[in-house]
Amino acid sequence: MTTLADPVPGGRPGEVERAGALAGELSARGVHGVVLSYVDTAGIGRVKTIPTAKLASAVAWGVGMSPVFDTFLANDHIVATDVLGSPDGDLRLYPELDRLVALAGQPGWAWAPVDRVTQDGERHPGCSRTFLRRVVAEAAREHGLAFKTAIEIEWAVGLDSAPAGEFVPAATGPAYGAARQIELSEYTVELLASCAAQGVDVDQIHPEYAPGQFEISVGALDPVAAADRSVLVRQTIRALARRHGLRVSFSPAVVAEGVGNGGHVHLSAWRDGTNLYAGGVRRHGMTADAEAFAAGVLARLPALTAVTAPSPASHLRLRPSQWAGVFTAWGLETRECALRLVRGTAGRRAEQANLEVKAVDLAANPYLALGCLIAAGLAGLAAGAVLPEETTGDPARLDAGEAAARGVRRLPTSLAEALAEFRRDEVLRTALGPVLADAVSAVRQGEIDAVDGLDDERVAAAYRWKY
Repeated sequence: MTTLADPVPGGRPGEVERAGALAGELSARGVHGVVLSYVDTAGIGRVKTIPTAKLASAVAWGVGMSPVFDTFLANDHIVATDVLGSPDGDLRLYPELDRLVALAGQPGWAWAPVDRVTQDGERHPGCSRTFLRRVVAEAAREHGLAFKTAIEIEWAVGLDSAPAGEFVPAATGPAYGAARQIELSEYTVELLASCAAQGVDVDQIHPEYAPGQFEISVGALDPVAAADRSVLVRQTIRALARRHGLRVSFSPAVVAEGVGNGGHVHLSAWRDGTNLYAGGVRRHGMTADAEAFAAGVLARLPALTAVTAPSPASHLRLRPSQWAGVFTAWGLETRECALRLVRGTAGRRAEQANLEVKAVDLAANPYLALGCLIAAGLAGLAAGAVLPEETTGDPARLDAGEAAARGVRRLPTSLAEALAEFRRDEVLRTALGPVLADAVSAVRQGEIDAVDGLDDERVAAAYRWKY
């Protein structure tokens, strides 16, 4: 479990001593530096690094970094809100020791996620990791709920020797094919070994549909730890690729046409050690609370898209009949629905049953995405929401009347449409708080403006190597 308490200037009891001991252990293993990692509003991983010997100091007093990164765009341009985006101020980055790990893919380095705290020792209202931690704590306190979460990671593997800016697939074998697995066997087996060395349990890794595309599925954790793990695994995938003469992209659309990279979220709700998505009396074994939670997510999917699919490139991926989940529909094991109920294997449903949210990609800040999904679900739970009729097959094939009767409509077809939905959604904006909600709005508008007038090919190229 991840620590749910906020960092404390001077360190929580025993924490500084623990950091000193960990620094000594890391140094003895040849680890010289620690990557302090967070994800900005645009979904870009940002870092500061410190010598291993400074870990105890970082735990006690943090490491300085400007709050301006809350309004960075993916292209490093800066937008502003009424309180963010100026050169003023400073924050402190506090590393999470429970998630500290030596990087198998980057010998000599360790890695830790951070929470961002003001100089006065208060929560920074723009910190997405702190936001997710707060939502999880509120769910436990107010509803007795805990969550298990995993984020699928799809990525495209290209040749690092390709002409600048271009994507040339590093594997030419068929989708899901043995040939493709063999072509990149050395790379993927080193990835498995590195994940194991970093304490990441891998469920499966396999060639995916698009050219050069692979997917890795990892074990479920509490939401904060799951978001941390997603960032860590991507760091490992990228670092190992460079050692093999490869280059990887997690962009939702590496090229303008075809199937893109997703970051599907699997989420189950638990109370008193029992999975609410198994053993209930509602449809397919859901409990009433599980169904209400799912209905809350389904109802807010158009607004959620501004957080879960936040890039102009996301909307090159969100196309019908490509298993991207672009309709406000749910179904049992229906991969074209935006919300897929996974029952699990007979005999293991009590542990495996979960919701899969498909309209999510890896341009999303995982802390923002998970926090907003949970907030939407909790709103449904509070309202006693009920799921509409489920959908089987491809929702694109429903006629207009049947789709309307089921409440099935297309998710936003552009970031501008998604942003408009988000700006109208009081539940999500209230959950985020005004500072973070305004940062999301300003950054999304900035991304929209950055690609104004570009065709699909140029949009894909603009974001190809950003994620």
